[in-house]
Amino acid sequence: MIPSLLWNFNYTNEYITNILKHTGGTFMFKGPWFTNTDILITCDPNNFRHISTTNFSNYPKGPKIREIFDVLGDGIFNSDGKLWELHRKTTVALFERAEFLKLFEKTAWNNMEKKLIPVLDAMSKKGSNIDLQKIFQRLTFDIILYILLGYDPQTLSIDFPFNKLEKGFTKIEEALFNRHFLPTWLWKLLNRHKIGNEKYVNVGSLWDKLMYKFIKEKRRKEAEVEKEQDEDMSLLRGFMREFKDQDDKFIKDTLYSIMVAGRDTTSLALTWFFYLLANNHVVEGKIYEEINAKLGITNCEKLKRFSVKELEKLVYLHGALYEALRLFPPVPANEKFAVEADILPSGHKVDKNTKIILHMYAMGRMETIWREDCFDFKPERWFSDKGGIKLVSSNHFTTFHAGARTCIGKKIAFIQMKIVAATIIHNYKIEVAEGLSNALNTSVFLQLKHGLKIKLIRRNGVDP
Repeated sequence: MIPSLLWNFNYTNEYITNILKHTGGTFMFKGPWFTNTDILITCDPNNFRHISTTNFSNYPKGPKIREIFDVLGDGIFNSDGKLWELHRKTTVALFERAEFLKLFEKTAWNNMEKKLIPVLDAMSKKGSNIDLQKIFQRLTFDIILYILLGYDPQTLSIDFPFNKLEKGFTKIEEALFNRHFLPTWLWKLLNRHKIGNEKYVNVGSLWDKLMYKFIKEKRRKEAEVEKEQDEDMSLLRGFMREFKDQDDKFIKDTLYSIMVAGRDTTSLALTWFFYLLANNHVVEGKIYEEINAKLGITNCEKLKRFSVKELEKLVYLHGALYEALRLFPPVPANEKFAVEADILPSGHKVDKNTKIILHMYAMGRMETIWREDCFDFKPERWFSDKGGIKLVSSNHFTTFHAGARTCIGKKIAFIQMKIVAATIIHNYKIEVAEGLSNALNTSVFLQLKHGLKIKLIRRNGVDP
């Protein structure tokens, strides 16, 4: 099957989706017998439940995935067993602190008012095409780095300053994607000699230096100023307090994983949301009307800061975001490794050491799950009879994964997405720029190759 995969390499997700449609939702990808590249790929909800919940202990990430994602070190996404449990318990506790949620909300609003709106306003006045994907990546990078370290890299501004660390992440993600399809010896050779995208993986060393610098500085401050412990709400401070017995590398790996998730998943969720809105002005109009009605804002009034409680009123916006995530999950596939032989609910046999791909992108396009209109952008499919958001099993809507490894950042991701989406839609009308492309990068994330070029037109009477 490798020649067929190579032929469709730039359209991998669509290629796999079409195969899954014709094979009932599960198939075994067969590589040459001597390469050990056979992979079971599934989007069957029953298989998802079995792998993610029922027989969870048999399907860890495994050593192969840890090797491919070596840049993540001992972070939560690379961990299994007791180490993963430690990560998850600690991170959930920190994320649920009232002080942390207040810090996150305040940081998001500060970046909206001081960075995002001034940049969008300046570009809209010029009539320039705006690459929202690029802007969202810089916005979420600035926010997550401040949440992690209390440090603002200020990558989002009108002059778009070059930042080697921020810029290198996209290339790193492309290299990690390619590693899945190359023999281990080959990508390691390319990495050693810094050839192709592998040379960008070494940008991770810049991240290491930055992290170690902040960890060292934090330890020095704590030794000098006792009350620093009480005033500092950054995740760095929280992890240093919780992981007292761990070394600096472990803390650095922990923060790195959260930064990758905080930058890429949220920025891409927003990118695809506005990609869909640019092609569907009816939905855009309904969200605009809901913002004005539910938040009590007149058409010519500047959008003020609103609370997390007020965000919950924006049901149509919530449904639209869910719908965008269904069609375009930022992480299109999740990988597992079979410790022991097993039989899946679909009847497929899984041998020991089999690699498995849970394909979320394909699941969102299955008529058997989402009916004949599964390709349509319909926020209404998420509404219950009582007018709220309908509860859908995480084994059918798997963007945030399912079972024990369900995404722990879902709540703060939605806070950020709603703040950004509501502010932009209230202030601007969205127009598709000429030549809008949906070509994808060959990346572990669902990223537009040429960005999201649109035009924003300020609504009458609104002064951001």
